[in-house]
Amino acid sequence: MPARFAAFPAWAAWRFVDAVDGFEVVHPTPGRLRGHTSALEDGRTYAVRYEITLDDAWRTREARVWSDTVDGPRSTVVRSDGRGTWTVDGEPAPHLDGLGDVDLEASACTNTLPVHRLDLPVGEVVAAPAVYVQAQDLAVVRLEQTYSRRPDGRFDYTSQGGAFRAVLTYDDAGLILDYPGIAVRAG
Repeated sequence: MPARFAAFPAWAAWRFVDAVDGFEVVHPTPGRLRGHTSALEDGRTYAVRYEITLDDAWRTREARVWSDTVDGPRSTVVRSDGRGTWTVDGEPAPHLDGLGDVDLEASACTNTLPVHRLDLPVGEVVAAPAVYVQAQDLAVVRLEQTYSRRPDGRFDYTSQGGAFRAVLTYDDAGLILDYPGIAVRAG
């Protein structure tokens, strides 16, 4: 059974660090994450707005994502039937079959979904592949990632087949406090 968490705060905010300069604000409520990000990365800017709807088991049911870049505005909608079958903008997306979470490149907040949804015993590596929505072009791909809970309550995280590694720190509500190299909680 997944861990129990405190109630979400009315809002949370993150400052991006290292490769990305920017800020994210989210207004979490039960069953929904509604947020915005503005960032500068590799000389390119983007603004992303998102609304993610979750079922009672913390599985993503729908993610609406809007992006604005120098190339103009874009939007995409990814939907799940709750059993691992996905559509992207209404079209079947079999390359995403079996996934339970959405992970937005423009968001530190979306790393809260697996820790709420999964049973993560101390020391056990748990695969948590996700539907990954890229910030600049809203391309939707499969992202392989793992989580492993440490005895101190932090989580070892890997993605891209282990090419990226970080130790994630969460608050009592299960929201990221420190995502080394990516973001730090600002409020």
